[in-house]
Amino acid sequence: MNIHEYQAKTLLAEYNIPVPAGLPCMSPDDCIAAAKRLGGDLWVVKAQIHAGGRGKAGGVKIARSIEEVSQYAHSIHGMNLISNQTGPQGHTVKRLLVEEGVGIARELYVGMLIDRSRQQIALLASTEGGTEIEEVAAVTPEKILTAYADCESGFNQNDLASITEKLGLEGCSKTQVIELFNTLLQLFIEKDASLVELNPLVITPAGNVIALDAKMNFDDNALYRQPEIRELNDPDEQDPDEIEAAKHDLSYIPLEGNIGCMVNGAGLAMATMDIIKLYGSEPANFLDVGGGASVEKVTNAFQLMLKNSHIKAILVNIFGGIMHCDVIAKGLITAARDTHLGIPLVVRLEGTNAEQGKKLLADSGLSIITAKDMADAAKKAVEAAGEMA
Repeated sequence: MNIHEYQAKTLLAEYNIPVPAGLPCMSPDDCIAAAKRLGGDLWVVKAQIHAGGRGKAGGVKIARSIEEVSQYAHSIHGMNLISNQTGPQGHTVKRLLVEEGVGIARELYVGMLIDRSRQQIALLASTEGGTEIEEVAAVTPEKILTAYADCESGFNQNDLASITEKLGLEGCSKTQVIELFNTLLQLFIEKDASLVELNPLVITPAGNVIALDAKMNFDDNALYRQPEIRELNDPDEQDPDEIEAAKHDLSYIPLEGNIGCMVNGAGLAMATMDIIKLYGSEPANFLDVGGGASVEKVTNAFQLMLKNSHIKAILVNIFGGIMHCDVIAKGLITAARDTHLGIPLVVRLEGTNAEQGKKLLADSGLSIITAKDMADAAKKAVEAAGEMA
C-alpha cells in the first residue's frame, strides 16, 4: 500500500526525523490559507499523488508570494499529471501540500527496502539527491552506497560511518545522518514498510538534515496489524476496478494487453501471463480468483475483465486442488450467459473434477474452446485474438 508524501512526513515527524513545516490541502483556497498560516515569504506547492517524477511533470512549484501560491495551486489542482511513474494515463491531482521553503546546501538520496536475495533490509544512499535512483543506477551505479541490516541486530555502525564519509559528510551533519539511518530502520520495521525513500534528503546551510521529500510503501499482508497505516489509504489513487475486485475477494490488476486471464493462484497466473507473451501476445490483466471461487465469484471476475474494451479473447487456466473444476465450469457457463460473452473463451482445466468440468462445458451449447495444457491454451487464445500469423 502506498501513501501520500504529506502522510509519510507525518510518520517521519513521529520518529523525530526533521521535515519541513507543511499543511495538506484539498483546494486552491486551502493552499492560500496554508501559506498564510505557515508565514514567511517562500513556499512550495506540491501535487500529492502516488507516483514520483512530479517536479518534471509540473506538479511542484516554488512560490515567492501569496499570489504565486494561488496561481500554482489553481494550475496543479485538478491537472492530469503524467510522469514516467504514472504511465501514459496519468493521475488526477486532488490533493496538494504547501510547505515552507528550506535553504539547501546539498541534496542526498536515501532509500530503504527489502533485499529478498539476502533476506535483509538494504539501505541505499547517494550524493545524487533529487535525481531518480533508477537513472543513477543506470548512469553512475558506483555512486550508490549500500549497507545491510538485520531486524534484530540492526546496522553495523561502522558501515554507516563509512557511508557518511563517502557521502562527504562531517561534524554535526554526519552525526545527524547516522542517527537518521538508525531511526529510519526502526520506522521501517515497526510499521512493516516495504520501501522508504527520502529524495532529496537535504543538508541546510547550517548543516542540519531535513527530509525534503518522502515516499513510503507498506506490506499489504501486514496491514491487519497496522490499522493506523491502513487508515491512510486513499481510494482516489487506486484503480476503480481494483477496488471493485477487492470487494469480491479477487486479486486483479489491469494491464495493457488484449487477452484476459482468469487463473487460480498467483504463481499460475504469472506463468500464464508469461506463456501468453511467449506466443506473441500480451495479457490484459492479472486476475487470481483464489482457491475457493464460487459461481458468483467467477461471474464477477468475468464482469471485471469485460470492462476492458481492448480484450479480444479470454483465457481461463485452472488447476483444481482445493478449487473444483466443475464449480469453475458452472461459473464460466453462468458468466458467459449473463454477460452475453461475444469474444472467444479458451479454457484449460486440470486437477480435481476436471473431467466433470470439461463435460459441463461441452454440454453447455456455448462456443468454448477447450485446451489440453497451458501451451495449447495460450496458443489457442493468441490465435483466437488474431495475434498469430
